[in-house]
This record gives sequence, C-alpha cells and structure tokens, in this order.
Amino acid sequence: MADIEISQSEADALIAAEKHCTESREFEYPMFGGKLIIPLTSPVNSEEYYLDVTRSQFNLAKSTYQNRVRRMIVLVRLDLGGPPHRNPNGEELPCPHIHVYREGFGDKWAFRLPDTFSDPSDLVRSLHEFMAYCNITIRPQFKTGLFA
Repeated sequence: MADIEISQSEADALIAAEKHCTESREFEYPMFGGKLIIPLTSPVNSEEYYLDVTRSQFNLAKSTYQNRVRRMIVLVRLDLGGPPHRNPNGEELPCPHIHVYREGFGDKWAFRLPDTFSDPSDLVRSLHEFMAYCNITIRPQFKTGLFA
C-alpha cells in the first residue's frame, strides 16, 4: 500500500472521532487464516472507516486488529501473539504491542499496550477493548467459534 501522509492533529482527531458499525448483522469471528473487513462511519465527520480483524493461519495466538480511514491509512493497529517489532529508532518491543499513527511514519511506530487491555491472550476480549480504544461506540456483533 502507498503511504498517505496526514498531519498528527488530523490523525488524532480521526482516532478520537466516534465510529459506528454500518451493518446490523452478526459477523463470524475469523477462523485461522481468515480476515474480516467491517465498514464504519462517523456521526462526527463524513469519513468512512474500517475495522480489520485478521487471524494467522498457523499461530493460534496471533491476531491483528486495525482501524483504517480513507481506505489505506492505518490509524491504530493491535498486534497479538506475533514477533517483536523494531521502531524506526531501533527500539524493539515484544508482542503484544499497539501501533498508533505518527506523522511522518504512518503506523511504523509501536508502543507497549496501555492498561486498558486487560488480557492480551483473550482474543475476543482484546477485540472489544480495541474497539473501545478506537472509539467505536456502535460495535459490530460477533459470533465466535471454538478457537476464538
């Protein structure tokens, strides 16, 4: 994907904006190797957002949740059960970690999880906490299977 640059103040406002799921149906939480893209809208601005839920095909604990805007700009990404991440300054962070848009770097900077994430090993709970972190106030409903 191409990098699209927005200012930090614009990114912060987009992250803070209230977001609503646009579909009232129940979504199947992805099985191993699956991906789900859920459209979101905001009553605050005319932006279209997306919630991506991705599961690893081989690592049961590895999942990625991200909130995007303008199709390609990753505002926030939560990585669970994956490898460590090296920031542009050389600092290495273990997984789990969270990426938050940073002007000039996009989503290339990771940070330690805030205390609002209570149990990163619980993938479904972490998804709900991620949606709260991204201010998704009308949330999609999920049907979970045996391995969620």
